[in-house]
Amino acid sequence: MLMASSNLGTYQKIPVVHIMCRKKDRDRDRDHRSRSHSYPYKVIEITPPPKNLGIRCFAPNLQCGESVTIEGQEYTISAVTHRYQLRKGKYEPSEKRLDVLSTGRYILNLYLENLLEKS
Repeated sequence: MLMASSNLGTYQKIPVVHIMCRKKDRDRDRDHRSRSHSYPYKVIEITPPPKNLGIRCFAPNLQCGESVTIEGQEYTISAVTHRYQLRKGKYEPSEKRLDVLSTGRYILNLYLENLLEKS
């Protein structure tokens, strides 16, 4: 437990949870050759109200506009966020987050934005 002697009060260490993405048995042999890895992302569907879709493993090079399938449903990535936290004088990754929209909603938003620009 860390203690501060100023007016800031008492600080406690926050436990860090590490999530590992495991490969399926049939993919392990192929992955040793290709060196592709998966990383955990916190996935949020951002249509109001926001809905937490849990922590999922995806490739590290995801970009906005790409499609992902979660539990049989197609989603399009709206934003990718990497958060860092300062620990012991170094910035360390603390969270990777994907903001997604259902593919139909994403296309509808693009269409409505184009209409707004034309008017």
